[in-house]
Amino acid sequence: MLSIILLNYNSSGLLKYALRGLASYPPTEEHEIIVVDNASRYPAITALPSLFPSVRFLLLRKNRGYAAGNNAGIAEAVGDRLLILNPDIVVFPKSIDALCQALAADRSLGVVGPKLMNPDGSLQYSCHRFYSPLTPILRRTFFGKLWFGKAKLSRDLMMDWDHEQARDVDWLMGSALLLRRTAVEQIGGLDERFFLYFEDMDWCRRFWQKGWKVRYVPQAVMAHYHQRLSARSIWRRHTRIHILSALKYFAKHGLGAPEHHSL
Repeated sequence: MLSIILLNYNSSGLLKYALRGLASYPPTEEHEIIVVDNASRYPAITALPSLFPSVRFLLLRKNRGYAAGNNAGIAEAVGDRLLILNPDIVVFPKSIDALCQALAADRSLGVVGPKLMNPDGSLQYSCHRFYSPLTPILRRTFFGKLWFGKAKLSRDLMMDWDHEQARDVDWLMGSALLLRRTAVEQIGGLDERFFLYFEDMDWCRRFWQKGWKVRYVPQAVMAHYHQRLSARSIWRRHTRIHILSALKYFAKHGLGAPEHHSL
C-alpha cells in the first residue's frame, strides 16, 4: 500500500489544488492520503475535510517544522511506501505510478524523486550533489556570480547535465520523495533538530550511509510552485533559519565530502 503525506502550513489554497490533482490523477494501486497541518494560522484548513472526506487530516497544535511534521504523518501512515509531497506540488498523469515502478524495480533503492518543473514549464533543479560549506555562501553572496562561484554552483546544483536520464544522486529536494518504509525504519525519520531546510540533504545522506541508494527518476514529472524564501534578505526569518540549519548540518556531518559523492 502507498501512503501519501502532505504537510501544510498556511497554504490551504495550494493544498486544495494538490488534493484535487491527486483526485484527478491518483496512483493505480491502493493508497491513503494523510494531510498534516502544522498549526496554520488561517482557518481555511478546517473546511477541507468536508471537501475531501477520504483524506485523513492530522491537525497539530503548534508548528513543529518540516521534519517533525512529516514524521508525524509517517507515524500515522500504514503503507509500505511513503510519498512525501509539499502542498505546492501538482502531480501529472501517471507520475506517482512511475515513481512506484522505479522503486519496485530496484530493491537497493531507498528514495526516489521525480523531475520537477517550474510553473512556466522550465526545469527545476531538484537533485544535487552534497554541499560543502562554501555552497551556501556562494548562493547568497556576490561571489556566486563570479566565474569560480558559477562553476562551483553549477556542479553542486547538478546544472551540468540535461536531467533526462534516471541516475543515482547525492540528494533530492524534500518537496516530492517516495521512500521505502523498510529503509526509513532502518535509518529513522527526518532529524527533528532541523526545523526547516537541510533536513532532506541530511536524510538522503543517512540513506547512503546505510547502503540505500537515492535516485532521480525523470519519467515521473510533477510541477512545483516553489518559492525560495530563504534567498531573500538575511534579516528575513526564513534566511536566518536556513543559515542555522546549515550550521547544524555541517556540525553533524563535518566539513568534508561523504563517502558517496555523485560523479
